Amino acid sequence: MKKFSTKQIAFCGLIAALYVVFTWILGEFGYGPIQFRISECMTVLPYCFPVATAGLTVGCFLANLMSTAGPLDLILGTLATLLGCLGTQLCRKKNLWWLAPLPPVLSNATIIGIMLTIYSETRTLPYFLIMAAQVGLSELICCYGLGLGLLLILRHYQKKRNRGVKL
Repeated sequence: MKKFSTKQIAFCGLIAALYVVFTWILGEFGYGPIQFRISECMTVLPYCFPVATAGLTVGCFLANLMSTAGPLDLILGTLATLLGCLGTQLCRKKNLWWLAPLPPVLSNATIIGIMLTIYSETRTLPYFLIMAAQVGLSELICCYGLGLGLLLILRHYQKKRNRGVKL
């Protein structure tokens, strides 16, 4: 089992806190079939900082404590974020930076779509497809609209740091 350094734990704590604040800031818009969680833009962080996965997962769990979906959202919502972050880490290994926001979009669309269908009285495939599409579209806007910009900025500064340019 890999041990985290004090610096990494502090970094994860900061990411978790930011995720919670960015989710709660929009209130009910952060939950439901059309959810605009600006915090989801941070799911690109594992591309540059793999340790960020832990912070994002904890942050998602804490943010979902305010969800009206109950315990299922704590489990499935957190799982969706964890799987999305792990997928983003895989993009790093293949140097596919432009695909880094895609795993969180796909995992959230699928898992949250399933969760919303479970809570619905209409448990049909068309209903699931509609829920998955709504969650996926809002996730796509947050992850690609904001997250890709964040990733490009982080990659730019990492390249400068690697070339010895002091910031």
